[in-house]
Amino acid sequence: MTDAHDTAADTSLRTTGGAPPDDDGSSATEAPIPLLEPRDGIPPVIADEAALAEVIAAFAAGTGPVAVDAERASGYRYGQRAYLVQLRREGAGTALIDPVACPDLSGLGEALSGTEWVLHAATQDLPCLREIGMVPTRLFDTELAGRLAGFPRVGLGAMVENVLGFVLEKGHSAVDWSTRPLPEPWLRYAALDVELLVDLRDALEKELDRQGKLEWARQEFDAIASAPPPEPRKEPWRRTSGMHKVRRRRQMAVVRELWLTRDRIAQRRDVSPGKVLSDAAIVEAALAMPADTRALAALNGFGQRVSRRQLEQWQAAVDRARALSESRLPQPGQPVTGPPPPRAWADKDPAAAARLQAAKAGVTGLAEQLNMPQENLITPDTVRRVCWEPPAVITPDSVAAALTSHGARPWQVELVTPVLTEALTTSASG
Repeated sequence: MTDAHDTAADTSLRTTGGAPPDDDGSSATEAPIPLLEPRDGIPPVIADEAALAEVIAAFAAGTGPVAVDAERASGYRYGQRAYLVQLRREGAGTALIDPVACPDLSGLGEALSGTEWVLHAATQDLPCLREIGMVPTRLFDTELAGRLAGFPRVGLGAMVENVLGFVLEKGHSAVDWSTRPLPEPWLRYAALDVELLVDLRDALEKELDRQGKLEWARQEFDAIASAPPPEPRKEPWRRTSGMHKVRRRRQMAVVRELWLTRDRIAQRRDVSPGKVLSDAAIVEAALAMPADTRALAALNGFGQRVSRRQLEQWQAAVDRARALSESRLPQPGQPVTGPPPPRAWADKDPAAAARLQAAKAGVTGLAEQLNMPQENLITPDTVRRVCWEPPAVITPDSVAAALTSHGARPWQVELVTPVLTEALTTSASG
C-alpha cells in the first residue's frame, strides 16, 4: 500500500469542508479575510515595447516560481486570444501586460524559460499564451493539484479561501476583456488573481506531499507542459448545440452551411459566433428547411432585428444545402476512431460490456479510496479502449503496456494495472 493509500484510509487526515487539515489533522475554521487590494497596488498596464523590456528584465532577475494568468473575451470576440496577461514573481512584483499592444511576448517567455510557471487550470490558458510566444517548460497547476488532493471545489476563489483563508472578488470573470481602456476595478481583479497563486502552490505542494501524491502531480504537470498543441477539430459544425435533433442528411447540410457562413461572418467582424446567430436558430432552420426568406423570418432567431440582407444571406446558405447532390451530403455520424459508445457494447460485444462494468467498478472504488476524481486517476477513454481491445493474454505486464500505449502516466499505470488486471481476468472467467 502506498503512502497515498495510507493517507486516504485515515479519514482524520482527509480534507473537511473543502479545506486542508491543519498539522494536527483538524481543519481551519477561522473566518476568511476579504482580499481587496494587491499588496503593491494596481500596476500600470504595459502597452509599449520600452515598458515591456523593463518587465522582462525584472522578471528575469526575480526568484522562485512565476504566477501566470490570462484573460480572454469568450462570448464577446471571435477565437480565444488573450487580452490581458498577468504575472507575479518574487523580486519582480506584479505585471499586467496588454497583448494587443504587445502581441509578441516571446522575449518574456524566453526570460522565464526553465522557471516553474504557476497557473490555475493551465490547459485553458496555455493555447492563448502559446499564440503570443509564452510556452512554459515547467509548470504547477493549482486546479489539478486540488483535484489530486481531493478538494471538492477547485475553482481559484474556492481554493484560495479554503487553503489560504482569503476571499477573492470574482465579479469580473466574465466581462469583455477586449474593452480599452480596461476599467480600474477589472485591473484590480486581474492583479489579485495572481497575488496569492504562488502561496497557493506552496500550500498545495505540502498537502500533496503529505498525502504521498506529489510525484503523481509532478508527472501530470510534466505531461501538460510537454503536450503538443491540440489538432483543430474536424467538422466542428457537428458540435452545434441541439445537433442531436437533426436526423436527415439534408438537414445536416443546412446546419453545416449555416455554421460555416456564421463562422466567416464572426471571424470578419471579430465577434463571438453566438452573437451573429445562435445554435438554436441554426438547428431550427435545419429542421424547418424554409423555402424563402419569408418562411425563414417566421422562425425563432431570424425575426425582428434581422435585416433583409442578413435574411438573404442565411437563406442563401439554406438554398446551397438544398441544392447539393446526394453524394455531397454529410454522413450521419463522424468516423469512429475508438470504441463505440458504451451503451452499444451490450449488443455489439457482451464480453466487452462485462469487462467494462467490472473495470469501472474497480476504478471507482480505487478513486474513492485515494480521495480523488476517477477521471484524474485514469481517463474513462483509456479504460474503455483497454476493455474494448484487451491484451491477448491478460497479465499485469500486458495490461500495464496497454495503459502506457494509451498515454497513461507511470503513476497511473502503477495504481490502475492491478485493478484492471483483476477486472479483465474476473470478467473473462465469469
